[in-house]
Amino acid sequence: MTQNSKTKRPPVTMIDTQADRLTELALSQEERLPRVSALLLQEIDRATIRSADRIPADVVTMEAKVTFVDEGNGAERTVQLVYPRDADISAGRISILTPVGAGLIGLREGQSIVWPDRDGHERALSIVKVEQAADRAWR
Repeated sequence: MTQNSKTKRPPVTMIDTQADRLTELALSQEERLPRVSALLLQEIDRATIRSADRIPADVVTMEAKVTFVDEGNGAERTVQLVYPRDADISAGRISILTPVGAGLIGLREGQSIVWPDRDGHERALSIVKVEQAADRAWR
């Protein structure tokens, strides 16, 4: 598959310990959630991996609150990106094992990504703001 300028994915950066944990999580869910697992593994594979103290504050990490715009409908949402056991959509906590969650990890404020939604339709998501959790270094 060739990527053109519209579908080229922006660079992503991940915390080393989170990338390891997310790899294990994605691999453990390959049979149950093959599409999301594959998307997350692709993002981890292409990410620049750094220690937590070298990750800029405007990068989406686990437990961060992220404000993003769905460019398709203009809807702005603020969510917290969490591990599956902590997910609660009514409280604004979305799992990393959702298409949106896997698409947000590692992006920076101002970046956009074209990403499939639950139904497989391509959506452009743009990061507006990132607020880090106070304890992100060890998550």
